[in-house]
Amino acid sequence: MKAFDRIREGLEQAIAHAAGEPVEAVIHRPHVPDVKGIRQKTGMTQEQFASRCHISVNTLRHWERGDRQPHGPAMALLQLVERNPQLVMETLAGRA
Repeated sequence: MKAFDRIREGLEQAIAHAAGEPVEAVIHRPHVPDVKGIRQKTGMTQEQFASRCHISVNTLRHWERGDRQPHGPAMALLQLVERNPQLVMETLAGRA
């Protein structure tokens, strides 16, 4: 199969998926973290957690409500906090 044919097939499957039709393609959906649960594991308030992670309280609130989702480095940081909250929070505070 030529590259053009693979691209066309992929686009056709994407269009079908967007229309709600079943497709053979594998659909990858990123894990959406439970930001509020992660923060609560640290025992911090929203203000404390936002300050320690260098994000705004408003951004944190949007994530916790599900209005928005973290991406890129923020997603990586939240995954680290989820796995080892004490170590990450101490490291961010400068006293690991």
